[in-house]
Amino acid sequence: MNEQAMIMVNGLCKRFTLHNQGGVQLQVLEDVSFEVGRGECLVLHGPSGTGKSSLLRSLYANYLPQSGEVLLRHDDGWVDMASAASHQVLEVRRTTLGYVSQFLRVIPRVSTLDIVSEPLRRQGVDGQQARQRAAQLLARLNIPENLWPLAPSTFSGGEQQRVNIAHCFVTDYPLILLDEPTASLDAENRQVVVDLMHEAMQRGAALVGIFHDAEVRNAVGTHSYDMSSNQFRSMAA
Repeated sequence: MNEQAMIMVNGLCKRFTLHNQGGVQLQVLEDVSFEVGRGECLVLHGPSGTGKSSLLRSLYANYLPQSGEVLLRHDDGWVDMASAASHQVLEVRRTTLGYVSQFLRVIPRVSTLDIVSEPLRRQGVDGQQARQRAAQLLARLNIPENLWPLAPSTFSGGEQQRVNIAHCFVTDYPLILLDEPTASLDAENRQVVVDLMHEAMQRGAALVGIFHDAEVRNAVGTHSYDMSSNQFRSMAA
């Protein structure tokens, strides 16, 4: 296996059965294969409906593919997220695989500071130290301090997205999935997120993301994968 690879996808296929439409089957992923190494960012490219978000959810094991492998480097070995047991998936998510989705799902009445510090606390980091790191990241992402004790369910869309980003980047995951992380952000906060992604890549993390903003895509992408044609290519100038 490639010593630099952090994620290897081989022959991934996923289809949905539309039970409310007579059992029609919809093929969303067909023979998807690629690998992403340390310090690289793979941009998923293609028009709406080509399966970009479905692929991210399959990599995170939210969706179970019909066939293929999703091999992630975890600890000193590899885990196939397409066939891993539930406890293995949870362990990979705890220490290895971060995910910035399009939606912030939180428990009501839990403070923003506790939500953002939670991934560190799950890794055994002292509560005070975890909250200090969370506070630093929230400040960097321009979330006003008077909002930190509040639950983010009533925040604006842009504020919720920045909390979502902080929740992922508060810990140094070796692998990060990103589903339109800058979609609802202004230019200043978009640049903060680009900087966070660059810092993650510089420490050797591998990123896979959907970026509809061409400026962001070109700033962080090292490779692209065309979902329409299953073509993998370098984005190097």
